[in-house]
Amino acid sequence: MAGNSPWLFYFKALQTGDVARVAPIDKLSVVITIVLAFIFLKEEVSLRVIVGALLISGGSIVMLVK
Repeated sequence: MAGNSPWLFYFKALQTGDVARVAPIDKLSVVITIVLAFIFLKEEVSLRVIVGALLISGGSIVMLVK
């Protein structure tokens, strides 16, 4: 059921007319996963992963503000 949850948010956004705000928030789930893996699973984070997470976060913020 967890795999279908983004569709619920997209459907709800279509109803309210705010689809452009849902996609950036959905993309932040990748960044949240990286942070949680680092904190709880003690995953090693390389410079490439940090730069990627920062770019995803920055892009999401730009899309939300725009």
